[in-house]
Amino acid sequence: MRLGAGFYDRSVHDVARDLVGCVVRHGETAGRIVETESYHQEEPACHAFAGVTARTRTLYGPPGRAYVYFSYGMHSLLNAVAEPEGVGAAVLIRALEPVDGIDLMRQRRGLDAPEALCSGPGKLTQALGIDLGLNGTSLVLGPVEILERERRPRIVTGERVGITKATDLPWRFCDADSRHVSRPFPAAMRARRAA
Repeated sequence: MRLGAGFYDRSVHDVARDLVGCVVRHGETAGRIVETESYHQEEPACHAFAGVTARTRTLYGPPGRAYVYFSYGMHSLLNAVAEPEGVGAAVLIRALEPVDGIDLMRQRRGLDAPEALCSGPGKLTQALGIDLGLNGTSLVLGPVEILERERRPRIVTGERVGITKATDLPWRFCDADSRHVSRPFPAAMRARRAA
């Protein structure tokens, strides 16, 4: 069942943790979320830190919207807007475990290895065919669906990656048992795998 608007209308950190294990579906393709990061207007790594602009308007809108932006002029990244309207906060979907439409994902990505298809935020949007045209669309009623998780995964937290500001905040949430989490693994996962 698709997540309702109330799911997103709460702390972005709780939403980020609770999205791990849910399924993102777009058209014929879908993947189980195995990694997320939370971003809030109070810290400088969040786009909303700069205030309301043409780019960040979606972040301040109603919870349960897709915030899709272009990163490094190359990749569209998918985020789920959280917290009440007027607060700039979103959850970056960082990695998925492919569950449906895997052949189409392979075509779009130009590779075969299942672990590499969606193990990063730019990879997963390419695999699912998600682009800037979906920015601002509803995750509750729109073309990108996020479905309830069937089981609660074991979650580890760590510091966010791929940013240069507020790097010390432990706002990265990963399925501790997934091979599809992006690199580098959080320290807790590295320690467990080395044991």
